[in-house]
Amino acid sequence: MMNIGLLLIRLVIGITFMGHGTQKLFGWFSGHGLKGTGGWMESIGLRPGVFMAFMAGTTELLGGFLFAAGIFTWVGSLFIVGTMLVAIFTVHGKNGYWVTQNGFEYNMILIAIAVGVALTGPGAYVLL
Repeated sequence: MMNIGLLLIRLVIGITFMGHGTQKLFGWFSGHGLKGTGGWMESIGLRPGVFMAFMAGTTELLGGFLFAAGIFTWVGSLFIVGTMLVAIFTVHGKNGYWVTQNGFEYNMILIAIAVGVALTGPGAYVLL
């Protein structure tokens, strides 16, 4: 049963991150694409914005894929943790912990999940 649990966690978190990456890179799923995301990133001081949007989107897409597939899970976890730390330090940290105040609660939960899976391993059900 633990292997099914790990698969469920990996799929939900990994596919969600892949979706966020495609929002930034391609504008899929009501995203703003590189130009729109880049403009927002510039507005919060991350420059050059389009390059930062490309890096964030690529990290989310690749990290989410690796995490979901169970391939190099520790690398996927590292990408997820890195992305969430950037989100905390640039956007959510100043708002406190609770997500209801746009705080970093959700980011911290995702970090805990990614680190937990990295330490536990992906389980028996992996892509390769």
